[in-house]
Amino acid sequence: MLVEQAFLKYLATQQQTLSPDSIGIGDDAAVLSWQADQKLVVCTDLISDETDFHLADVTPQQIGRKALAINLSDIAAMACEPVGALVTLLLPQGETSLDLAKGIYEGAAQLGQTYGCPILGGDTNSWPGKLAVSVTVLGRCPVGTPLLRSGAQPGDAIFVTGTLGGSILGDHISFHPRIREAIRLREICGLTAGMDISDGISIDLPRLCERSGVGAEIDVRLLPISDAARQMSQTTGKPPWWHALNDGEDFELLFTVPAAEADSLQAQWTEATRVTKIGTMQPGTKLYLLDESGQRLPLKPEGFSHK
Repeated sequence: MLVEQAFLKYLATQQQTLSPDSIGIGDDAAVLSWQADQKLVVCTDLISDETDFHLADVTPQQIGRKALAINLSDIAAMACEPVGALVTLLLPQGETSLDLAKGIYEGAAQLGQTYGCPILGGDTNSWPGKLAVSVTVLGRCPVGTPLLRSGAQPGDAIFVTGTLGGSILGDHISFHPRIREAIRLREICGLTAGMDISDGISIDLPRLCERSGVGAEIDVRLLPISDAARQMSQTTGKPPWWHALNDGEDFELLFTVPAAEADSLQAQWTEATRVTKIGTMQPGTKLYLLDESGQRLPLKPEGFSHK
C-alpha cells in the first residue's frame, strides 16, 4: 500500500539510540541482546478513536505518546525497565493517513527516548474504520523478579504514587509513567505487590486483592486528591475523594509494603513524585473504605470501564 511504503521510507530517515549489537527498523525483525539471567517482560495495549481519545480533540503526537505511555506504566507496575517497543497502526483511509502515522510515531518516539525505549518496528495498514494503535513493549527486570499482584499479605500498608482523580481534564493524555519511581521503590523497601491504576482504585484494588487472596481497607481522608479531581467535584457535585477513587486513567502506582517498612519508606523517599499511604491490607476477601466521618463502608467498584 502506498501509505505504508511512504511511511517506511520516512521511518528509515529517523534516528534512534540503540545499543551497538541491536537492530531496529529496516529488517524483517528487530534484534536485541539479552542477558541469560534476566527475565523478559512483555505487555501490550490497544487504544482507539472514540474509546480512549477523540481524534478531533488531540494531536497525532499526543496519541502516539499515550499509546506508548500506558504500556510503560504496565512495565513500571512490575518494577521493571523498558528496552524497546513495537507500534502497530490501523489508519483510517484518506489523504491525511501518512501525516497521521508520522505524528503518532513522533509522539511515541519522543517519549521512548525519555525512558530508554526505542521504537523497534511494528506494522501499518489502513481500513474504512476508526484509528486504532497497538503498542507492545519489551522490558527486563534489573534486579530479582518482576513485582506481581499476588504477594500482598494482611497488615501490609497500601500506597499510591502521585495524585488521583480528574484525569479526563488532561492527565489521561499527558501522564508520566512511573518507571523511575518503581525502580527506586524496589531499592529502598520490600515491595510485596503492585499494579498501575488504569481504571480507578475502586476497580484496580479489588483486582490486586483477588490475586493476593486478601481484603483491604482504605481511608478516603488519606487519598492524595488532585486539583483536577477537586475541579471535577464542582461540576458533578460528588466529593473530591469519589473522583480520586473512581475516575481512572491516573496511571499511578498502587503498591503494598510490609507494615514495618511503611514509615522508613516515607522517611527515605526523596523523589519529586509523592508517595502516600492510603490504607491497609486485611484478612479475608472483603474491601472497605473509611469515609470522611470515619464510618466503615463497603468499597463499591465504580471506576472507569471501556464501553
